[in-house]
Amino acid sequence: MQYLTLAFVFTLAMFLGLELIRKIPSQLHTPLMSGSNAISGICLIGAMALAPLTEDSPFALGLATAAVAFAAINVVGGYLVTHRMLSMFQGKKGESK
Repeated sequence: MQYLTLAFVFTLAMFLGLELIRKIPSQLHTPLMSGSNAISGICLIGAMALAPLTEDSPFALGLATAAVAFAAINVVGGYLVTHRMLSMFQGKKGESK
């Protein structure tokens, strides 16, 4: 029963996240991505801290490994996109502002 409850909460969170993202104007996506990078960084540290505690269960170890991998991809990709967006606001080399 506990897994069914967790699956329900996860599914509800996915639909809520999709609806929230759809309602956000495109001008706010970059600041929102910067904030989500901080949250993903916290998830990455938490997953790395909890991964050694999963020695007894191969399933838990697989989930911990997936959490570390997905959070790392999200953090690196988010910082690359944020860096690219911020570089669009800088002037060209040799150009004075």
